[in-house]
Amino acid sequence: MDDNEELDYVEEDYYATLNLPRTATQEEISKAYRNLSRIFHPDKHGNGENKQKAELMFNRTKKAYEVLSDPHQRAIYDSLGVKGLETEGWEIVHRTKTPNEIREEYERLAQEREERRLHQKTNPRGNISVHINATDFFSRYDDEYYDTGLLPSIEVSGMSMSQSIEAPLSRTEIATLSGSLHLQNGVGSGNFLLSGKRLINKGWFEVDCGAGNGPVLGAKGSRNLTNRIFLTGGTTFHFRPNAIIPGLTGTIQLDKNTVGYLTYNAGLQNSMSTVVERNTEKYHCNLTITLGIPHCYVAASYTRKLLEQGLKLRVALKGGTFGFLSECGAEKKVSKYSAVSATVCVGVPSGVMLKIKIIRSTQTYLFPIHLSEEIIPAAIFYATVTPLLTYFVLKKMLFDPMNEATKQKNIEKVKETNSARMAEKRREAESAISLMGALYERIRKDEYKSQGLIIVSALYGKFSDGENVSLEEADDMGFVQQNPYVIDVRIPLQCLVKDSQLILYSSSKSELPGFYDPCFGEEKQLKIDYEFRNVSYSSVFADAEPVRLPVVTNDTAQ
Repeated sequence: MDDNEELDYVEEDYYATLNLPRTATQEEISKAYRNLSRIFHPDKHGNGENKQKAELMFNRTKKAYEVLSDPHQRAIYDSLGVKGLETEGWEIVHRTKTPNEIREEYERLAQEREERRLHQKTNPRGNISVHINATDFFSRYDDEYYDTGLLPSIEVSGMSMSQSIEAPLSRTEIATLSGSLHLQNGVGSGNFLLSGKRLINKGWFEVDCGAGNGPVLGAKGSRNLTNRIFLTGGTTFHFRPNAIIPGLTGTIQLDKNTVGYLTYNAGLQNSMSTVVERNTEKYHCNLTITLGIPHCYVAASYTRKLLEQGLKLRVALKGGTFGFLSECGAEKKVSKYSAVSATVCVGVPSGVMLKIKIIRSTQTYLFPIHLSEEIIPAAIFYATVTPLLTYFVLKKMLFDPMNEATKQKNIEKVKETNSARMAEKRREAESAISLMGALYERIRKDEYKSQGLIIVSALYGKFSDGENVSLEEADDMGFVQQNPYVIDVRIPLQCLVKDSQLILYSSSKSELPGFYDPCFGEEKQLKIDYEFRNVSYSSVFADAEPVRLPVVTNDTAQ
């Protein structure tokens, strides 16, 4: 689905430039820089074209060394990449701070920038709920005076809509206009609210005014008392009987991932609730205990986050004076800003309900479908199976084709945006190979003498069959032409051999000296044919897969 995602820009991988792991020590960084300087230093290549090529490669190597040898720059680069180094203001961070502190500070700033960008991009915010009554499917109402027909009836029993728009007035002041409409069984209501919020020292203050079931005036605010405790309180005046509804909320942060809430509300509905909530990267759990009028209840929920799969699994239980309710559901991310979820709710006296939710950026569409007023196994079964089958059908027929089309569209845009940079990377790779000639011959000669590691052939790019990959391919007319998706990297790989070993680390190999990306956005592989102790071998590696040759086997170990 097209989310108009930001295009990726080609950035330097300084670790790959020096062929180092991201855990490299200062000594390893200095050693790698010295080795590459012996190859690319301009003074070693006289005058003319070779010297210009050497200056290009030496400056690239020197830049990588300057960033990685400075703990402060390295901490920022590790967190934010080259864009972090180009961010204005990082140099004013106190240099006595540790790299971890700098990294945490810039991760926070980057997250705030992303939130502001998303906030500006996705306004206004809205919710639409359509309540559907489908109980006739599983428990038909037979009336001798009314013909129910052959097919079960499905009706929309209610609908609600809400929308809000935020307008930043200044860096510390925000105005919000929101409104909502509700319709249930033919009876409608609505309201609108205008609020102004101002950030103050250690807190915020907000004033509200609106109309709905009578005029409404209110004020609320929050203030941090300590690093772990803050209070939020508010008073609302509804100009109708029993109009004043004061409220006070206190929040205690128990640790980095756990928060406790103590809330008291007085007015038309008196209640006191305690909430303990824990949120980590892997899971989110919540426990709520509420004592009040007209209901008292205990609720607990647990959500498991499967980030790699873009999936959240949730179970919840709730019981009190109103009855009992259990929920089980899943939320699947289908694109950067879109997700779908399905939840099966089973309870007494509510019966069985299926909730379908579609999230598109900050717009939410909710469809509660009431399947039965009693707990019927057939209703539970279909509420569970139907969303799964529907999702897999839509995924195959709609989501996957749309995502693939969007991916290809973005790849073409990125290629166009980075065409100059990609052409420069190709020139750098060709320059590096032309400067490696003497080193290549020397290393290859030494490896021949010791019967060590000799790179016979090395191809890098897009291919599916490692056996038949070649630098040349036949077109539709049978003419042989250069394969545009594969490049020869035999010379740069041989130059990286040291003591009959070739070691490449977990990063894209397109950033290694003498490499470039021949097919941006596509999955790439590296095929190496080599000899070791006069025995021929062949290996294929994924682009970001670490490489260690020779591969140790019983034969090579002897």
